[in-house]
Amino acid sequence: MWWSEILEPLVYPGVLYVTFLALLFEWIDRKLVARLQNRVGPYYAGPHGLLQPLADFLKLISKEDIVPLKADRLLFTLCPILALVIMFTASAFLPMVAPYGLASFNGDLVVAIALLTIYALIIYASGIAPPSRYSLLGAERVVLMLIGFEVPLTLSCLSVAIACGSLRISDIVLHQADRYHVLGLCAPAFALFLVASQAELERVPFDIPEAETEVVAGWQVEYASWRLALFRLSRDVEMLFLSGLGAALFLGGPLGPTSSRFSWLLPPIYFLAKSILVLVVLSILRASFARIRIDQFVSFCWRTLIPVSLAYLLAVLWVV
Repeated sequence: MWWSEILEPLVYPGVLYVTFLALLFEWIDRKLVARLQNRVGPYYAGPHGLLQPLADFLKLISKEDIVPLKADRLLFTLCPILALVIMFTASAFLPMVAPYGLASFNGDLVVAIALLTIYALIIYASGIAPPSRYSLLGAERVVLMLIGFEVPLTLSCLSVAIACGSLRISDIVLHQADRYHVLGLCAPAFALFLVASQAELERVPFDIPEAETEVVAGWQVEYASWRLALFRLSRDVEMLFLSGLGAALFLGGPLGPTSSRFSWLLPPIYFLAKSILVLVVLSILRASFARIRIDQFVSFCWRTLIPVSLAYLLAVLWVV
């Protein structure tokens, strides 16, 4: 039906559904980290603070819109919009309700990883747009981190693609349906993926570009109102995307035990449960470590993550 082709990208499993899940994932992350740190976390907005991420988003939109006098106004305005659009586009590749996402074609895994790189470059551009030394320093740290985590992130995804014999996310998901040995084979790649994803999200211990004790808020220090709200939402969507990508590539995505009675309901539940599992691991990492320096991060990536990723990739090639 023509109306379903419109509703899918806009409502379910499109933009509105992705926005809902992104805000839900932010609440889960904040609540879990707070509990691990002996705090309450979101509490008052909605039941157990469930509506706190939405309340924060609406509050930011209602704030006064301020643009620094010497800022590149066009770049300053376009960056938050492009950041959100790119992450919504990347989320279209996730198999949320079926083994296939809204967009599925040969090589879509490469496109998904490329969109993450473009997103990081937009973050860099947003840091150089305003005339602030703090934002410039934060932008430079984004680029330094990019050359560190991008390689192991790509290699970890490439390893599971080689093991499954395809660069198409849906083929990788379907390949794991009756081949559970693939999950065991890709376990080391999953660990590398989690570490690289934590760096991609700029979360502790890799929150170096926006370290509040060093560079105030880093690349986003001059942003306010709807621009900051869009950046916050794009980061939530990125967290959903990486959690969902990890679930799809390493945990079988929406696949699981089936029932003829609930065949339409189980795939989205499986995908959501597996994605939340990945999010829980990322949240535990966030709550368990302290921030490291940028030189320590780059050294860790090039001396540990990249050699281990390359060695594992060669091992997968030899086994396959």
